[in-house]
Amino acid sequence: MHIDARQLPNHSLIEGDICIIGTGPAGLSIAMDWMTTKYKVILLESGGFEYDDKIQDMYRGTETGQRYFPLRSSRLSKFGGTSGHWAGMCSTFDNIDFMERDWVPDSKWPINRQELDPYYERAHNPLKLGPYNYNLSYWQQKVNNLNPFPLDEKCIWNKMWQLSGVAGWRNGMAPAYKDNILKAKNIYLHTYATAVNILANEDVSGISEIIVKNHARKTHTVKAKHYILAMGAIQNARMLLASNTQAPHGLGNDHDVVGRYFMEHLEVDTAEMWLLKPFPTDLYNFNQEWNIWCELAIREEVQVKEKILNGTCGLTPTAVAQNTRPRIDIWQNEDPRMAVDNMFKEWDRAAELSKSQNQGAITRAFTFQTRMEQSPNPNSRVTIGKEKDELGVPLANLHWDLTALDKRSLRRINQIIGEQVGIAGIARLKLMDFLVDEKDDSFPKSTNGGWHHMGTTRMSDDPKKGVVDRHCQVHRIKNLHVAGSGCYVTAGAPNPTLTLVALSLRLSDRVKERMKLNA
Repeated sequence: MHIDARQLPNHSLIEGDICIIGTGPAGLSIAMDWMTTKYKVILLESGGFEYDDKIQDMYRGTETGQRYFPLRSSRLSKFGGTSGHWAGMCSTFDNIDFMERDWVPDSKWPINRQELDPYYERAHNPLKLGPYNYNLSYWQQKVNNLNPFPLDEKCIWNKMWQLSGVAGWRNGMAPAYKDNILKAKNIYLHTYATAVNILANEDVSGISEIIVKNHARKTHTVKAKHYILAMGAIQNARMLLASNTQAPHGLGNDHDVVGRYFMEHLEVDTAEMWLLKPFPTDLYNFNQEWNIWCELAIREEVQVKEKILNGTCGLTPTAVAQNTRPRIDIWQNEDPRMAVDNMFKEWDRAAELSKSQNQGAITRAFTFQTRMEQSPNPNSRVTIGKEKDELGVPLANLHWDLTALDKRSLRRINQIIGEQVGIAGIARLKLMDFLVDEKDDSFPKSTNGGWHHMGTTRMSDDPKKGVVDRHCQVHRIKNLHVAGSGCYVTAGAPNPTLTLVALSLRLSDRVKERMKLNA
């Protein structure tokens, strides 16, 4: 059922068993997981079904530190959320991503990769992915010419990826699941219902209600047994910090952790690889029939020995890469629609320019785009300031801060691959200029992020180290939960959506258990 909250009488009371705030991949995955239950689900969305400039304006904020994209255009506020401009790239986290690594500060997850396996498989359904199998050998039986480079398998391995059927170029999850949500008898979707405050009981051990507002000057109250924040890593942190009526520093922020440890993926052109002769393979190209491709990755044992972060290297023809400006330069429009248009125009321009250059030896030249996790860093953080949006919620401030470990890892990943292609006698690698000086820990202004917001409500068994526990419940608040990549302890190398949906489905099961026990 759909309710436009602008049309409700002012000060309406909205009641249900579970309240989910946000309709992006996390919120929709949980909502659909409850469609066959007996419980009444309240699903809140700030916007409507179409883009609304006034709603989008509430994502405004400021950025300091390492140069970043405008906050206003890095997320979408409408039904389906940011899946509307999501690239759709999916792969699982690795075992090492969940390990406590002594060279990576604050890297201890309270769960391991094996606990997520069944939820990874379930996540393939709402994300419309192929078989839950990321082994190269499996795909080689289905697809011809997936020949890997002959590199030392003890050092380099081939990480497979799949492309989601609800990627942004298909308008994301909204068209795929809108009818399912609207026809579900137990799901009550309220559009134009922006959460502006979360109110707790007297000892702040439970949430009593959430206040929502809209631009029609309507204010409503939502009451439920359990509440799930699924607004994205920046907005979840912003809402917890802004809900300071009973907790002066914000809900879940007794130890000043909310908003800290903001992480991104570094997505940077790092090296050129020149093959000594053409190599017969389609493995590292996108396969349109099967929606798969592969990137080069560093073995866990080598990461441990070298004390580096996890990352993968994808191959782009150098003729294209040399004619493509950094995304951080292209995506600077405050309007996300214009930013997307600028991106596609840039790609078309680069493809056209590369045609005249893609001749002779250049066909053997590839540029590595390294996709790498950012080291957890408490100084990389989201805060709120005095300026407020039109509904009275303080705007977010993002300070993106990178470290020497990030720079050294980025350099060393490429050096290791360069050493291995040289040993194999198939290619030579040339580092980009900004990586050559091993004493230089700085990053250029052209450094790209992946628009991947993670870590601001991190998971830990210790309330002093995290915002939520292993079950994604906010510490000390028994009925408040957080869904999404804000719960990540480390960022891993892959894009976050597959893992965040897996974690969301795990959270969904947990809340169902609690509901059965009336806890």
